[in-house]
Amino acid sequence: MRFIVFGAGAIGGVVGGRLSQAGEDVVLIARGPHHDAIRDVGLTVECPTGSVTLPVPVVDHPSRITFTDDDVVLLAVKGQHTADAIAALDAAAPEGVPVVSLQNGVENERRLLRTFADVYPVCVMMPAAHLDPGAVQASSTPVEGILDIGRHPDGIDDRAEAIAAAFRRAGFDSVARPDIARWKRRKLLLNLANAIDAVCGLEGAGLDLYLRVQDEGVRALDAAGLDVATKEEDDARRDGVLHIEPIDGRERAGSSGWQSLRRESGSVETDDLNGEIVLLGRLYGVPTPANALLQRLAKQCAREHRPPGSMTPESVLAMLDGA
Repeated sequence: MRFIVFGAGAIGGVVGGRLSQAGEDVVLIARGPHHDAIRDVGLTVECPTGSVTLPVPVVDHPSRITFTDDDVVLLAVKGQHTADAIAALDAAAPEGVPVVSLQNGVENERRLLRTFADVYPVCVMMPAAHLDPGAVQASSTPVEGILDIGRHPDGIDDRAEAIAAAFRRAGFDSVARPDIARWKRRKLLLNLANAIDAVCGLEGAGLDLYLRVQDEGVRALDAAGLDVATKEEDDARRDGVLHIEPIDGRERAGSSGWQSLRRESGSVETDDLNGEIVLLGRLYGVPTPANALLQRLAKQCAREHRPPGSMTPESVLAMLDGA
């Protein structure tokens, strides 16, 4: 297999870099200064035990790649960029190319399945960051992430097993799961905190906000009749695997939403996270005011290029409670 990593940011960069380092055939797709830095210098992967700069091939668009029947696309763009990525792949890649979603949320796979027959969701548990061009960080050691994989909507096949084996060769913990959707929904609940982290941080009253968005999320998923991996299952899966350590010379980055604001990217993926709970709430009659407010505030902060933590948790709670 050759891995085409579409979106070489925090997750895509770490996964693509480690796959290449392990001897897998990898091509990265990156944009702007990040693409230029990788092209000119290489991709630098930083971790608590040191850093390495890897000469991974990189292009700035799928049309620059001559695809083969052995290619597998690892899609690692944010959810708000999925539609554009699908259009670009549809125009450039051969019919039947398998697409692996290394993305937060639960809607990307449905979007992909409209165009591609073989779609593989991955439940990504990886403390990773991308703040500067040409560099990504992985904060867990010695295992940098958990990358469990399945088919969409369910099941596993030989390709899923082969991709999981490649992830393991690259140093990740990965198993193929026929019920991967349950695990992605549990991850969705955890990712509801990303908007809080981006807008106002998770300290102090941020915990009150977190409990509210979690409660709304659980009730909305339950009303929709969707099965979710339990907290106990998730805790057991992570136990003894992920160990976060500091990286010399680097600030401890926050969530993916925090990083989007930190990089002044102009957009944030809360429509696919908090917005998913808002959607389910509206479909099944569950009020979701906390998720709706944070969804709106995070997008406003991104559009206005505000830094992460530009509001206090107390001010958000006051808006929520009508004070």
